[in-house]
Amino acid sequence: MFNFLSGFMSLFADLVGSIADLLEPLFHASATAAAIVLFTACVRLLVHPLSRASARGQKARARLNPQIAELRKKHSKNPEKLQKAVLELHRAEKVSPLSGCLPSLFQLPAFFLLYHLFSSSSIGGEANALLGHELFAAPLGGRWADALGDGGVFGAQGLVYLALFAIVAAVATFNFRRTKTQMAAGASASGGTDAQQVPGMGAITKVMPYMSFMTLFTVAFVPLAAALYVVTSTTWSAVERAVLYRDVPIGAGALATAG
Repeated sequence: MFNFLSGFMSLFADLVGSIADLLEPLFHASATAAAIVLFTACVRLLVHPLSRASARGQKARARLNPQIAELRKKHSKNPEKLQKAVLELHRAEKVSPLSGCLPSLFQLPAFFLLYHLFSSSSIGGEANALLGHELFAAPLGGRWADALGDGGVFGAQGLVYLALFAIVAAVATFNFRRTKTQMAAGASASGGTDAQQVPGMGAITKVMPYMSFMTLFTVAFVPLAAALYVVTSTTWSAVERAVLYRDVPIGAGALATAG
């Protein structure tokens, strides 16, 4: 198993290096960083069909709101029967209330590949040459703590992280406002039944608007290469959702905002 993983990581390192070689005439010393952004875009394109399916699922959920409202009136004094009835309705209509989580779950392997690749000093028994590549002045294998120790917040490396933090904060604020608006409208439209559809959903919906800001901590603590993946992916997600959910009734796409 170890030999298999080592060989797989070597192939992945070669892939990243080959993409970087192709991009070097355009991006020069930052070609490997550009390769990671391009790799992220390719992963997002592969996951896009799941995102489209998730959007269709959210539209289907929106169409069920009138029926859910009727079920809530019918079982207003019996929450257990209400939950069971709503789940049966979803099952009959082939709608999953958690379908919006699938795109995020399918991206995790790509993130961990980059994390491992740029956290390992050696790949396939040889020194990991990718660790020496940089995004401007910041090594792709370095972390924010390293940047703070080499020039501080406003040093050459620190400025790279400040730029990433600014992008993440802007995207997170956009997602926060959108999610709060959707969930407030969704709760009003469904009479609060969304939180009763799946056990534990109520707790999830309370913290969901703040989940985008957790990306700031991820960017601060993972290797810069993995942080680039996160920043690119979350920015892609924000744009993708704005397009896919443009005709979805407000409140219907709340779960998908965590993707």
